[in-house]
Amino acid sequence: MEFYVISLLNGLSYGLLLFMLSSGLTLIFSMMGVLNFAHASFYMLGAYFAYTTVQVLNFWAALVLAPILVGLIGALFEKYCLRKVHIFGHVPELLITFGLSYILLELVQLVWGRGPLDYRVPAELDGPLFTIYGTQFPMYRGFMMGVALLMLVSIWLLLTRTRIGLVIQAALTHPDQVEALGHNVPRVLMLVFGGGAALAGLAGVIGGNAFVTEPGMAAAVGAVIFVVVVVGGMGSLSGAFVASILIGVIQTFAVAIDASLQTVLSHVGVAITSETFGYELWKLKVSQVAPILPFLFLVLILIFRPKGLLGTREG
Repeated sequence: MEFYVISLLNGLSYGLLLFMLSSGLTLIFSMMGVLNFAHASFYMLGAYFAYTTVQVLNFWAALVLAPILVGLIGALFEKYCLRKVHIFGHVPELLITFGLSYILLELVQLVWGRGPLDYRVPAELDGPLFTIYGTQFPMYRGFMMGVALLMLVSIWLLLTRTRIGLVIQAALTHPDQVEALGHNVPRVLMLVFGGGAALAGLAGVIGGNAFVTEPGMAAAVGAVIFVVVVVGGMGSLSGAFVASILIGVIQTFAVAIDASLQTVLSHVGVAITSETFGYELWKLKVSQVAPILPFLFLVLILIFRPKGLLGTREG
């Protein structure tokens, strides 16, 4: 029982971090129709800015300042770069964000170096939150889960209960009418892109010390957050939340299972013999195939439900 409870809690915390990352990407796509390939790089920038801020001030200052700085960079990129190619269609948008990801990677390595940084959990959050079945659950993981849930509620309230949210949603579907009412639609879209980048930066502040802050951190999560967005449904914030939790829990349990696929299948009544095609494959441990599980999930979703779990668009 201890294994299941602890793995579930760890999976939920990882899933909520994935949601923090994917929420910004989902907002940008749903509001602007732009699939931002540099989104994971904004996550990396958030962690690096937080590390530098902690050296000068403290973690709580980094929690506020780093996302703002990342959001400003995102807004400026949208205004001076992305907006210029928007008229040419989706392919140039993809290419320019793809190029930005490489530029940010090189800049990070030039400024902070190629090795991992000593970005640690703050002392006031470094300890157990509670003990269950003799195992301590870290306070920082609880903090990470709380921030993710608070972010979910805040985004929902902003988009559905405020004038700003109504303007943002109206600018997507009826830009001419919104502009006729005196609102600056390009500025609204710039703020949306900057806000999405800021959310990724916030995830970097939270996740950079929980895992590791190094130049490869963007590549480590980049593919997974696109899986989350597609599985949840393109542009669906609630879908991204559900998909994040599912993928986080599934992958965490898979990593924790130290048994072969053959053993796991035998427990559910599927016998694998030496005559079975690919017999050597079934000898692999579940933890060894854990990294490919999100992508297997993606393939199944695209086959049986192309619009995603809670999405409304096909593909």
